[in-house]
Amino acid sequence: MNSPRIVIIGAGIGGLSAALELAHRGLDVTVVEKARAPGGKIREVAASGAPMDAGPTVFTMRWVFDELLEAVGESLEAHLTLQPMGVLARHAWGPEERLDLHADPERSAQAIAEFAGAAEAARFQAFCQRARRTYHTLKDTFIRAPQPSPAGLVGRAGMRGLGDLLRISPYDTLWRALGEHFHDPRLRQLFARYSTYCGSSPFQAPATLMLIAHVEQEGVWMVEGGMARIPQALAALATRRGARFYYGRAVAEILVQGGRARGVRLEDGEEIRADAVLSNTDVAALQQGLLGPAPRRAVPAERGRQRSLSAVTWNLRVPVQGFPLLRHNVFFCRDYQAEFEDVFQRGRLPTEPTVYVCAQDRGDRDIDGTGPHSDRLLCLVNAPPLGDRPAPSPEEIARCEETTFRLLERCGLQLEPPGTEAVVSAPPQFETLFPGTGGGLYGQATHGWRASFQRPGTRSRIPGLYLAGGSVHPGAGVPMATLSGRLAASALLSDLSSRRR
Repeated sequence: MNSPRIVIIGAGIGGLSAALELAHRGLDVTVVEKARAPGGKIREVAASGAPMDAGPTVFTMRWVFDELLEAVGESLEAHLTLQPMGVLARHAWGPEERLDLHADPERSAQAIAEFAGAAEAARFQAFCQRARRTYHTLKDTFIRAPQPSPAGLVGRAGMRGLGDLLRISPYDTLWRALGEHFHDPRLRQLFARYSTYCGSSPFQAPATLMLIAHVEQEGVWMVEGGMARIPQALAALATRRGARFYYGRAVAEILVQGGRARGVRLEDGEEIRADAVLSNTDVAALQQGLLGPAPRRAVPAERGRQRSLSAVTWNLRVPVQGFPLLRHNVFFCRDYQAEFEDVFQRGRLPTEPTVYVCAQDRGDRDIDGTGPHSDRLLCLVNAPPLGDRPAPSPEEIARCEETTFRLLERCGLQLEPPGTEAVVSAPPQFETLFPGTGGGLYGQATHGWRASFQRPGTRSRIPGLYLAGGSVHPGAGVPMATLSGRLAASALLSDLSSRRR
């Protein structure tokens, strides 16, 4: 018998993990990607002639990638060079207000004691215990589950785990829960930032997102050569197993015949027939009919759901001095609540944003002196997901740039303003890259306890059409999107086996 033919739309990390597993199992896999290289949101751009990451910069939950590579007879070490980080990030509120978080919670507690007092250090240790309990409660019952629901979550937890589910405060907001642990507003602001990892506001996101604190304590790694090496390695492994990749070619329509997905039609008119289709696009593209009218019914309408955060980013290579940058740095604004009200309620760029700076030539230790050094930088601020509307305007982005670099200067970081060689990305550019999202980078926002259960699962409403990526379960982020691809591949293989029987 001929191997079943599978078409995967999009070579993002979810599509790549599915392609690798399906090709390893002997299926005939074709991946169609409109960009010129694999990776999706794991992008690389060149600024001043220097390649640098322009998307995710943090590698966590290594076990996800270890399991994926082991499943296809490989090892992660054979294809990627990873360096564990001792310091997770450096945080600043002003020229003399700095705090490093360490991979070792005890070292973080010592740093917090010096920064905010012994009482806050003790509260931090209690917070770590709560974050660890939240993570272990949800790891198998929710994160690994193919299609979670509140009833299913309780069922998988069992009577023994019911108490744990109640103790993780699923109905509380992250901001309120952090107020139980931290009296220093700066620490509350620091740990509230974890909600932005899935594109959400800490004032609306559930307290369960504190599990990200434990995820980082389990390990953060730097990838030698940049994050783009991850999708490149997975694409190479899938190709070695027979998968075909068509780059620079976009899908115009998912073909649905007899109630089943039967292939795709490309923008140049070519049709690729298949026994199943796996869509690694944002589900908003399906909902809005951007892949044809028939797939619109594949997922529920997004009425009443809020898009996740977008961003304005600057990739630049400039001399830096005045602040001892590490690999990951966060410079906080003075009014955190106003920042998220600007983005989610007023639909505008923040009056004063919090700024994330990834210094891609630095590690987790101070270098001698504070400059000047020429660094490859990715600077990022939160933005409203309105890239499919005439906002923000170039003038608004220029004002945002001014306030962003003024805040960095206030915290002691001196660098030249972005010049013409800087690569600037804003919501309109992200909408072009990821149609239907308005530039939202994480699917729907995780606002309210129901939001996590409202993400589509791997099986769509159309037989033969499967879903992967950060806009479906288990959520946004590189490891979660990788898991979504594995869940989709598992569901597809199971359904093919059932059809054969």
